Order: sequence, then C-alpha cells, then structure tokens
Amino acid sequence: MDDVETLCSRLIRVDTTNYGGGESAGEREAAELAATVLSAAGIESKILERASRRSNVIARVSGTDATLPPLLVQGHLDVVPADADQWSRDPFSGEITDGYVWGRGATDMKDFVAMVLTVLGTWAREDRRPRRDIVLALVADEEDTGAYGAEWLVNEHPGLFDGCGATISESGGYSYHVTNATGRPVRLYPIGTAERGTSHLRLTATGRAGHGSRRNDDNAVVKLISALDRIAHYQWPIRLTPTVTAFLQRTGAALGIDVDLNDVDGTLQRLGKAAPLVENTVRNSTRPTVLRAGYKVNVIPSTAVAEVDTRTLPGTEQELLATIDSLLGPGITREFVHRLPAIQAPVDSPWFDAMATAIRSQDPDAVVVPYCMGGGTDAKAFARLGIPGYGFAPLSLPEGFDYRAMAHGVDERVPISGLHFGTRVLDHFLSHA
Repeated sequence: MDDVETLCSRLIRVDTTNYGGGESAGEREAAELAATVLSAAGIESKILERASRRSNVIARVSGTDATLPPLLVQGHLDVVPADADQWSRDPFSGEITDGYVWGRGATDMKDFVAMVLTVLGTWAREDRRPRRDIVLALVADEEDTGAYGAEWLVNEHPGLFDGCGATISESGGYSYHVTNATGRPVRLYPIGTAERGTSHLRLTATGRAGHGSRRNDDNAVVKLISALDRIAHYQWPIRLTPTVTAFLQRTGAALGIDVDLNDVDGTLQRLGKAAPLVENTVRNSTRPTVLRAGYKVNVIPSTAVAEVDTRTLPGTEQELLATIDSLLGPGITREFVHRLPAIQAPVDSPWFDAMATAIRSQDPDAVVVPYCMGGGTDAKAFARLGIPGYGFAPLSLPEGFDYRAMAHGVDERVPISGLHFGTRVLDHFLSHA
C-alpha cells in the first residue's frame, strides 16, 4: 500500500479529463487503479459502465453492527480540463515537491479518493472494521451531468445504496483561517450541509431579420442584451436557509461578532475573512455566461441565444423563475439547460456531530460550522434516494493557501501534511460514526 501522497500522485497521473457533452478521456484506468488498491486490502469491488471507459467503482466494507444504516462514501474520478501552457508544472505529472502534490484533481477530488483508499488499506493491515457498513462509490462524470456516473447509478442501480443513512463527499471539512474580534487566529472547519440548486437557463430572443444598416425595432440581439442587463443587475433578495442561519450564528459566536439576521449585509461586513464562505449563499444568483447571435456584421439575425448560470437556494426556485419571467420582456422564451434541485441535510444530527468530533480529534481548537455550497456535487443525485449529503473531505491547510482557488484552477495542488491530517480524520470518522 502506497502512502497517501504517492497514491494521490498516481491517481493524478491518470488523465481522466471530462470535456463535457459526453466527451471524455475516460475514467477506466483510474477505476482499475482504485480496484487494485481495494483488492490489496482484501475488498472486493466491481466496475460498472454505462458506456465504454466511463467507469464507476463500487465496493462494500462490512461493519461490526449490522443494525446500523450504512454510510455512503462517494467521490468522482473525473477532472476538468487543464491548459498545460498556463501551468508551472505538467498538470498530469502528479509531481511531489515543496510539500505539495501537484496536478489536476489534487483537490477536486483525487485527494479524497486517495485518503479513503488509504484508510481502507490501514484497516486491512491492522485487521480493523468500522461500526457500520461502508458503501464506496468512485464515480464518473461528476464534472459534467453525472449521466455516466451518479445519475446513472441512481437510476439504474439504486439497490446498491439501499438503506444508506447519509453520504459524504467533496467540499467541506477543510481548515479556513480567520481572526476573531480581538485579532486572535481561529481555524474554521466548514462542513457542507446544503447545496444551492442548479437551474441553468437558455434564453432565446426572436425578432425580424434584416439589413444591419436599416432601422429595426424588432432586433433579437437588442431584446436579448436588454433582458440580460436586467437579469444581471437584479438584486436578488436575501433568503436565509437553516444552514446559512446556523453558519452565521455559530461563526459569529466563535468570532465574537454581532450577528443581526435582519441586517445580513452588515453582518457579512463584520465577518471579515469568514464572509466568502457564506456571501454567495444568502441569495439566489443569475450570471450570464454564454452568448450566441448572428453570422455576419451587416445582417440582423432573427434569433439570439444566451445561457445563464442560475443557482437557487432550497425552496426558492419558483420565486426565482417568476421573477426571471418578469424581467425577460416580450419575444424571449426560456428553457432549462440543466436542472437539479437544492438540497439540505440536517445540521443538528449525529452525522454532523461525528464529523465535528473527528476533526477535533486532530485539531482540538477547531471551530466546526455548517455551510451551504454555492455550487453542487453528486450528493444531489443520491438525495433522490432519500440519502442526506454532507460535504466532508477534511484537509488541514496552511494559512494563506487559497484552497478555494484550487478546484478548476491553475497550478492545483494539495499539501502533503493536509493529506495526512485528512486521512487521520477520515479514519476516526469512518471507524466510529
């Protein structure tokens, strides 16, 4: 069994780039590597594919108490593209240097896969078992739609996850350095207990085609850009969900900062460095990202199309869509490009408490708080089976390390010390939860 940083490096060296739209390098070799590591730990696994090379690894580790509901541990094997010309190192080298493992997927999320596999290998060497069954799903296609991964597994193989009481995956449990009201350093560890929904929209404006030199009061391009301007500058109202409320209250208490739920913007200012963890999840958001119109500079086209990255908080989608409709104006229709509802797991639960305990077993001064993810994960797919999802991929990070810029960013890397910390935390949690 490799140490965790070597295993993380080996996984990074396998190019599993997901280009979107069904185009992918494939997850097969990474899945086979994971299956080989599991086999060395005495754990039987199977590889399931909807299409050739779009591989998902499924395994189950038996616990000591069959009366407890299993825990689903799920991570994705695919990564987003990386432009090597922008990187200081080969993004698929998995280079281990300067205290880091470098490469695409180092934090999103081959680090988590390596940590979980390392824990299972440790259990095999030490002849240990968890309290409850662990269902492991290392999946394809999270970086696109999940059609070859979690969504497909939930639709076609739901029995694999029968009875699971919760799932853990990416985007939570990492250290986040802030200061309290007196200037004392504080280490927050946000655990994801909610995710905003995805309601990506395609807007199509129609008008009258014509010559670019002539007046045209039915110009599809003008209609579209006017609507986009209204949408982009609309100030969405604050909508406090249980997770966001708990984050504000618990973080404020830990930092000695006055929290006024009737003045959230003022509270965010007082939170200082902690504000970025929550500022994008007190409201819905609509951000235009794609524009398509015309084919020749002197021709007014009859149609113009835009796509808008739209994110919704739990229970707010219908309100948002009604507002969008009021902002569009005549001659513009909307349709969904991609749609997944927001999810919310219980904040006050034995699962959350066990995660907090596991973090504090390695960092007694940790301040563990719930938070809402601004984007989304495969937890949304498993939520359709009634499985609450938590973002819990623990890492200890050095102060000044911009972890949130790593995923999908240039020179993605993960600290080796953080991997060792996370492996110990996961060992504690998976053993005792």
